[in-house]
Amino acid sequence: MDNKRNTVQRQLILDAVKELCIHATAEQIYECVIKKYKSISKATVYRNLNQMAESGELLNIGSFYGSAHYDHNCHEHYHLICEGCKQIFDIDGTFSDIISNVNVTAGFDITGCRVSFTGICRRCKTE
Repeated sequence: MDNKRNTVQRQLILDAVKELCIHATAEQIYECVIKKYKSISKATVYRNLNQMAESGELLNIGSFYGSAHYDHNCHEHYHLICEGCKQIFDIDGTFSDIISNVNVTAGFDITGCRVSFTGICRRCKTE
């Protein structure tokens, strides 16, 4: 099956993820796309998001508060999740020391890493 057959829909979905710039859920992405492309279905959005995450065009950063979230920022980075406002923030960095230690200690070949930190953001702390 050709994962890139719906190029118009895929581009609209990718544009929506970038435009929203909030680590959007599939529902938020659908709501953004439907404003520009009235005939798109939720199933098309969900299917394309899954395919785009599998191909590396987007990151599925995991489920938080009951919904998967997507990120157009595909370089190595991690996330901060505010327990107050539920906003997700990017944080750059690597865990090369930990990865090296796991490789040596356990003989495990690491192919990827997903790390998320939870806490309270600056805005929520002041409210």
